[in-house]
Amino acid sequence: MKIAILVEGKTEIAFKPHLIKFLQARLQGMMPKLDFHPFDGRIPTNDKLKRVVENHLNGQNPANHVIALTDVYTGTKEFKNATDAKDKMRQWVGAEPRFHPQVALHDFEAWLLPFWATILKLAQHNKKAPSGEPESVNHHKPPAHRIKEVFEIGKCRSSYVKTRDANRILNDNDLSISVNQCPELKAFINTIIGICGGNIIP
Repeated sequence: MKIAILVEGKTEIAFKPHLIKFLQARLQGMMPKLDFHPFDGRIPTNDKLKRVVENHLNGQNPANHVIALTDVYTGTKEFKNATDAKDKMRQWVGAEPRFHPQVALHDFEAWLLPFWATILKLAQHNKKAPSGEPESVNHHKPPAHRIKEVFEIGKCRSSYVKTRDANRILNDNDLSISVNQCPELKAFINTIIGICGGNIIP
């Protein structure tokens, strides 16, 4: 089984080994090959997304399924919310059952917010965690901006570097904590598990 996963950038690539480790414990004997394809800033839209998906499904080394993982916060007002993002990606690609639109709400870093204690340790600061559920942090100041801010006011003397620091945060933590606090992360992971015939996380 090969699953192509379209992602927005290098941060999600840093997430890949942690995702694989999490899935291996739940898909013993059924683990797929996860083929990540990063784009520069955001995944394609409209007809270009359709062409990219079709190329992955019908190319020389075809994938069995394609997942597109987009941020809801894209720096534009393209998507109103998670449902709108998924609906639009589905409309752009059309009736292809092997295509699965998924989102990070509002960006990938929301899935790091449950590990605020680690973020503070790395940033060397004691700033209070954002209030509310991780995926409720909104368009006006998305999670990536909040993590960047605490790094820049902390004593670590370094700004938040997405690939480096996302990996450092995830290395020290159990991904299941974030899965249980972030419904869109759970939906993304359950999509992979479901494709492979595993037991869905309730």
